[in-house]
Amino acid sequence: MNEKMLRPISQNEIEQFDHDGVILLKEMFDSEWISTLSQGLDKNIDLPSNRSRIWDRDENGRTMFYDAQAWQNISEYQNFIFNSPAAAIAGKLMNSNQINFYFDAVFVRSPGSQFATPWHQDEPYWSVEGYNTCTIWMPLVPVKRENALAFVPGSHRFDSTFYQFNFGSLNPDKIKDVDETNFDGITDVEFPDIAADPEKYGVVSWDMNPGDCIAFNSRIMHGGSGKLDEDRELRVFTSKWIGDDVFIKFRECGMDPDHSEVMTKQGLKPGDRPGTELYPAIDIT
Repeated sequence: MNEKMLRPISQNEIEQFDHDGVILLKEMFDSEWISTLSQGLDKNIDLPSNRSRIWDRDENGRTMFYDAQAWQNISEYQNFIFNSPAAAIAGKLMNSNQINFYFDAVFVRSPGSQFATPWHQDEPYWSVEGYNTCTIWMPLVPVKRENALAFVPGSHRFDSTFYQFNFGSLNPDKIKDVDETNFDGITDVEFPDIAADPEKYGVVSWDMNPGDCIAFNSRIMHGGSGKLDEDRELRVFTSKWIGDDVFIKFRECGMDPDHSEVMTKQGLKPGDRPGTELYPAIDIT
């Protein structure tokens, strides 16, 4: 398994990430990492965390499975977090000296699933705030451009606060105590209808193979992944990384995933830098 980057991140790529808020990086993780994460994901599905749920189940039984912050109980995820080049990739793109792991999230769609991810931004849901954030989105199976996560380049720099989708409503099994958000009273600026006119917004997505990844800023508008062919599944592992300017913030609109309880138990409070064993600092030197 490659502990170091298989190739350097170029200055042009750093500038593209800063300008667009998203970049495709080809062949950054070797096949052993894909195998390791696939084994971890199988464990995750068999033994989901208390944050897991089905986001969608159609009349044919096809599902969209989601889980987050499961890494403490899955050794394969831990191995990736501490020993893969993911933290170094994020640090280089963000030009940050201090890198902490924030949380993991997985998304698994059955072959033929027609569920598409609602368009949204990530940071408005999170228990932290700051510009220096990086999500690494890794498919563990081949994915076609039209099924991959899509982005509006440059939208991470929009000034407006937009009304965001409540992912807690994706709960066909009626699981109790799921994380909810409600942006009523926070903003009256509707989220753009990007799916209605993707060309207008310059939407980008890419064909990808296992080993490729997309790195993106938490403020960028993204969504749309899904609507699979009958013979194609989608298995994605994501890792979230925070850089120099990120601090804890508890939001009035609610948070998803809501880390306020676990943060408070660790003695963390708004304005603190995330740390402790929940959000470990990773040495990228």
